[in-house]
Amino acid sequence: MSNDDRTPITGPIPIYIKTTPGGIVLDLAALTQLVVGDVLDALLDPTDTGAWDLLQELAEGTTATDRRLPYEELVEQLTEAASSRVPLYGAKPLELAERLVKAAGPKPVPNQVRRAS
Repeated sequence: MSNDDRTPITGPIPIYIKTTPGGIVLDLAALTQLVVGDVLDALLDPTDTGAWDLLQELAEGTTATDRRLPYEELVEQLTEAASSRVPLYGAKPLELAERLVKAAGPKPVPNQVRRAS
């Protein structure tokens, strides 16, 4: 697997795996887009304006102390409204596991590669 492997584990939320010198980075850009949509839906919900009201209250706060409680309440509400699960169906969990094991395996460090004598 190369550093630039852009072949995702497919599913409703594709998972891209990128190896780094120190480990692995999972790219869940589709999950981020879903979460942002969930947050906007929560803020713009005409039947429950609680999140919007807290956002307005937060924007009108005059000091950091005035904003702290509304900020924490808004974070809690939006976190509850946002997606957090990545479904994997069929053999996809095994594919993800295999790719993670392969990506996490030992790799030679260029400066530590032994030269053949």
